[in-house]
Amino acid sequence: MKFRLFRKSSATLLSVMLIAVMAFAVSGCKNDTPSADVVSQKNEITIQSVGEGEKTFTFSVIDKDKNETRFDVKTDKETVGEALLEYGLISGEESQYGLYVKTVNGITADFDKDGVYWAFYINDSYAVSGVDTTPITEGEVYSFRIEK
Repeated sequence: MKFRLFRKSSATLLSVMLIAVMAFAVSGCKNDTPSADVVSQKNEITIQSVGEGEKTFTFSVIDKDKNETRFDVKTDKETVGEALLEYGLISGEESQYGLYVKTVNGITADFDKDGVYWAFYINDSYAVSGVDTTPITEGEVYSFRIEK
């Protein structure tokens, strides 16, 4: 008789423990990944048109927070640097190596102060020429990105 009572209470206790474990397991399965709306708010893309002229190219600025601002640039200038300087999209200092770009779209990157600089890209590849010597080629995307 005692064995049956022990067996019945053990089965009840085991059932209660199993239900508790399952409840904890199910409560840990909620989805904490951000929705697409939250992600798109962090990395926004803004597109603006600037200038007038025969040549057209896309210029992209990617800041330290990975927000992107795109410009559809129209110009009659010969180089990307000339066009961007003309519309005040970049500024910097002339050196023996060419234009050292410090400010892009009003955002300054100071390597001596913050350890970051503006890197120049052509079609998502690190440029082998400076912005001031790069001829404008229609259909190309030129960009500056803050990098360490």
